[in-house]
Amino acid sequence: MTSIADRIAGPPLAGAPDAIARDAAPARAVRAPTISFPVLGGERELRLDLFRGLALWLIFIDHLPPNLLTWFTIRNYGFSDATEIFIFISGYTAAFVYGRAMLESGFVVATARILRRVWQIYVAHVFLFTIFLAEISYVATSFENPLYTEEMGIMDFLKQPDVTIVQALLLRFRPVNMDVLPLYIVLMLFLPLILWLMKWRADLTLALSVLLYAVTWEYDLYLSAYPNGYWAFNPLAWQLLFVFGAWCALGGARRMSGILSSRITLWISFAYLLAAFCVTLTWYFPQLSYLMPRRLEQWMYPIDKTDLDVLRFAHFLALAALTVRFLPKDWPGLKSHWLRPLILCGQHSLEIFCLGVFLAFAGHFVLAEVSGGAAMHFLISISGILIMWAVAWVISWYKRVADKSASRTKGATGNADMAGGG
Repeated sequence: MTSIADRIAGPPLAGAPDAIARDAAPARAVRAPTISFPVLGGERELRLDLFRGLALWLIFIDHLPPNLLTWFTIRNYGFSDATEIFIFISGYTAAFVYGRAMLESGFVVATARILRRVWQIYVAHVFLFTIFLAEISYVATSFENPLYTEEMGIMDFLKQPDVTIVQALLLRFRPVNMDVLPLYIVLMLFLPLILWLMKWRADLTLALSVLLYAVTWEYDLYLSAYPNGYWAFNPLAWQLLFVFGAWCALGGARRMSGILSSRITLWISFAYLLAAFCVTLTWYFPQLSYLMPRRLEQWMYPIDKTDLDVLRFAHFLALAALTVRFLPKDWPGLKSHWLRPLILCGQHSLEIFCLGVFLAFAGHFVLAEVSGGAAMHFLISISGILIMWAVAWVISWYKRVADKSASRTKGATGNADMAGGG
């Protein structure tokens, strides 16, 4: 079961790219598109890697049973959490990387590249599903504790493995903590259409995304899951954050710079974050609940995570606005060795996310079977983060070696890690 904080939880809005693609082809008689896609610069946007790595660490900690480090995750202090960070950055980086491919090579070639990435994420999901099931089943059998299979949501697999596997391949069956990759797969499948529309009418594309979000809420649209219920992250609603990230990458953030630098925006963001923090205090200190007006509670609860409640989206926007204002693209701290572990994990998010799922269950098992004390909680959390950092470093080292040998035959290309982005 999820706590009330789980139903409600992230920051970072990366700045818009400075370089705008210029049309090198001869002038044509037809009308030019409303915007041009930005060309990838020589240096990667380290803020994206930093916050994506932070999201990975926060997701890992939040997947563990409540412990000391859990109180350092953002879901305890507002309405949004690391999921919003991850989806936004995925939309931003996907548009940034594949938008260039569409500009340079055309719609068909870009679509082929996107579908290739979708296939990679799908294979990673199937691999993760298989290993995760084996891990849970082995632990449950070895320690004669069937509660693990129930708690991790694989009871139906043990009852009907043939049917369940087929449903898993169709993305309709997922154990606990395995809802993110299916969401990415669906969103990435629609990326070619999103980019094609944004090439001609970026603002209209964002408006259509908002309309779909509103219709989803009005008519309770959702994707069904097996054996019953619905997707934990409804793609029909979460697409708004993904499309908004793509819109920002393709010029939207640059055009919003005046709004983001406004003092009015600054104080509105501060006020909203403070109000959200005060509301979350009532979740952990029931004696403060009398301070919440009854009508306000009836209006705002439940703060739905499945359909990306507007309060969650607004909380993310407030955090993003402050991040853009106080963390510039050229902030020297981005080159700090202290932040290097976060950036490395963010640069290899697909691999690190899958690893984090394994580590979260392993930590859950150790806490249940060995010790559930605060010291063990802390040790497991820190150990998991160090393992994720070490694996990210190894992957980065290997890619540097491979790139040196491949650089003679082909130029550097953007690596769309996780859902598009280095």
